Amino acid sequence: LPSVGLRGPSQGWLCMTSEKTQIKTVAPESAPKRENQGEVEPLRVPPLDLSPDPADQDDPSEPSMSKNKSDDNQSRSEPSPDQVEDGGEKRGRLSRLRFSKKRDMPGGLWLRCESCSKTIYRKDLDDKVRVCPACSFHFTLPGKQRVASILDEGTWKESFGNIEALDRLEFVENAAYCDKIDRAVKRTGQKEAFLVGTGRVEGREIVLGVLDFSFMGGSMGEVVGEKISLAIEIAEERNLPVVLFTSSGGARMHEGALSLMQMAKTSASLARFNKRGGFSICVMTHPTTGGVTASFASVCDIILAEPGALIGFAGPRVIATTIKQELPPGFQRAEFLIQKGMLDAIVPRNEMRRRIASLVDFGQGARAAAKAKRELI
Repeated sequence: LPSVGLRGPSQGWLCMTSEKTQIKTVAPESAPKRENQGEVEPLRVPPLDLSPDPADQDDPSEPSMSKNKSDDNQSRSEPSPDQVEDGGEKRGRLSRLRFSKKRDMPGGLWLRCESCSKTIYRKDLDDKVRVCPACSFHFTLPGKQRVASILDEGTWKESFGNIEALDRLEFVENAAYCDKIDRAVKRTGQKEAFLVGTGRVEGREIVLGVLDFSFMGGSMGEVVGEKISLAIEIAEERNLPVVLFTSSGGARMHEGALSLMQMAKTSASLARFNKRGGFSICVMTHPTTGGVTASFASVCDIILAEPGALIGFAGPRVIATTIKQELPPGFQRAEFLIQKGMLDAIVPRNEMRRRIASLVDFGQGARAAAKAKRELI
């Protein structure tokens, strides 16, 4: 490090060296003289002898101060094991106090709306049957919650709840199909994606079927196709209307062509039911796509949809890439499809119970009129 020179009061040079903190005064004679007292002379530092002063040498008979200082520094920088243990416990207690409040706070209290991006308190959303309070966007509703929102309390009686899927093809994609089924069963508490049973809507008995998107995207495999056919058979035997709610990504690819066969199977069951005077309602919810849209969901007597529901076969991105054209605004949404005649009505979720009840009455009157007409003929 360089030395620093300062002009002292005695016109001598005060010199500070960096090796040891020393102050030495240089004689005024050795200092440069000013030729002009009116001009300010720049500060100059004369060369210094940086060799150690013998007086500053450590006496071997006395303890070394620098050694003691290093020992003190070492003792301060390296605490004892007891101090380390005590310090670790203190730090551990502080960290626990710091993060205990965060750990005690339950997660998942807030979520963001897919439509307006507003942050919503989850309890407020559940109180409104998962409808955004800001923009009325209809979130996907789990199957059991859908059943509770439609039927009168205490009237639900589930049927065929123990039918399970089989991994006939031993399909593997990242994980075995049977393992995916097991995980879905543990997560949802149900055996398959389709719930079927009987219940009452404002006192009117119906057969209700609900596709649950939370179970492998509500995909339709062998079990789903079989349970839909069984639901239609119950309605036919007991002369009841059948109401189906769909929320699905389509046919279940893990079952290959067996899943595609369910499209023909369910459509044939509904055709037979309709021919014998049965009445069916399908409510398409967000999203309803693929083989479900292309089969039983589109051949019921009455087709309803929730606001903003995505309904179609292939996704809009796939269609735009294939035809290489820009799609119109709102393409494949319920509001777009009702203008094209694919839907009969768009019904908000909070009005769904009342609308289904009125349509059930309408269906009973229509069936009675059709039966009287056949008798007259």
